Amino acid sequence: MSQKKHARQSKTDLLLEQVRSGGREMTWREQIELTARLSLPAILAQMAHILMEYIDASMVGRLGAVDSASIGLVATTTWLFWGVTSAVATGFSVQVAHRIGARDAAGARNVLRQAFVVCITMGLIISLVGVSISRPLPYWLGGDATIAVGATKYFFIFAITIPFFILAFLMSSMLRCSGNIKIPSILNVLMCFLDVLFNFLLIFPTREVSLLGMNVTIWGGGLGIVGAALGTTFAEMVTACLLFYFLSYRSLHLRILGKRKFEESKWSMFKPTERVLKKAFKIGLPIGCERVIMTGAQICTTMIVAPLGMFAIAANSFGINAESLCYMPGYGISDAATTLVGQSIGAKRPNMAKRFAHICVTMGIGVMALMGVVMYVAAPLMMRIMTPVPEIVELGVEALRIEAFAEPMFAASIVCYGVFVGAGNTLIPSSMNLLSIWVFRISLAVWLAPKMGLNGVWLAMCIELCLRGILFLIRLKSEKWIPKELRMKSEK
Repeated sequence: MSQKKHARQSKTDLLLEQVRSGGREMTWREQIELTARLSLPAILAQMAHILMEYIDASMVGRLGAVDSASIGLVATTTWLFWGVTSAVATGFSVQVAHRIGARDAAGARNVLRQAFVVCITMGLIISLVGVSISRPLPYWLGGDATIAVGATKYFFIFAITIPFFILAFLMSSMLRCSGNIKIPSILNVLMCFLDVLFNFLLIFPTREVSLLGMNVTIWGGGLGIVGAALGTTFAEMVTACLLFYFLSYRSLHLRILGKRKFEESKWSMFKPTERVLKKAFKIGLPIGCERVIMTGAQICTTMIVAPLGMFAIAANSFGINAESLCYMPGYGISDAATTLVGQSIGAKRPNMAKRFAHICVTMGIGVMALMGVVMYVAAPLMMRIMTPVPEIVELGVEALRIEAFAEPMFAASIVCYGVFVGAGNTLIPSSMNLLSIWVFRISLAVWLAPKMGLNGVWLAMCIELCLRGILFLIRLKSEKWIPKELRMKSEK
């Protein structure tokens, strides 16, 4: 039986088992191979997610500057809500990584059940908050009546679907932390294709297109901004259902439905316990506060950009979407770092955790340095794909070429943060993030925007990201992110 099970395991599973087993030391080659095996599908998942936003932006961009500015105005606020929901889920998924690293699959499933209850509850509360502020929000952000109507519609639809967003993030995160990055990656790619399909049908009106020399009538909802929001929502809902199936019925470590013992299926086991909630609170609260404050700074940046005019608002939003294609590989490697460091810490192997941390950070810096070069060269093409408006394209290209120089150090901060989250060390890194963005970026942006326009805002961002990356590398080298009880442990 064990030989059959061994034969069914992939190379990734076998390498992860070496992390958890506490047996022989893994070689550098094996650790690099495992990092690459987890990073590549994670990068694909992150790229697919941001590509979905890129497609949304480019399709809406065809509707004109007003609709583009409407979405751009509330984009940072959607990130704020998304950051809070993801922080709630992260507080539980890191615990799962530690338990699986300690070979405690039953404990990991217990955490998952509690996570479902807490995340659904929090998702409903956050959704109600979002719905209640959807009407005044565009005016709070400095928008005028021209773009406020569209912005309100877009944010309202986003707000009512937050429970699905938080569950999708939770399930993806749980699968990744268990070592299964392949399934979330595939489903994120599927979500991207579904988003294209739904947007294509819902944003534009019924029209005729030429296909192989024939005129074909394509049905369209003609919903504009509303269609873009609904398209993303439907794609996310389908993906959430598929994630639930693979997590709850098919996961090797986390299956909670199907052929499980009766005592593991009792509804009482979904009741949150004080121990799990305290740990989730300790891990998730700093992340949540950091993301609220950081996204608040991004909202503040939007308010700095808003007086620069409609073209600047749209160019800033499109530029952020375009840059995201370049830094998403960093977040993919960060996901892999969280899994590898988390399971190493759970297995009480701090030296292995340090080696994985250095491998991931080096890989992230290298990949994003290359992406920075690509972004600098391809900036005109990236902007023209999203909008045909020359004024927006020109402003966006200048901003992207400024930001290209920050990508290596941005990678350092992104991947180091993933390392620290995997170790359960979130308070100090979160504080570093929020101090960096508020003290340096915002103050510089306020000073430079009147002098340099949108370029001043992006130059402030570039300088701050470089500084943040240096600070995170210093903390990584200090090794204070490793739990105190394991810091002095030696693996020979």
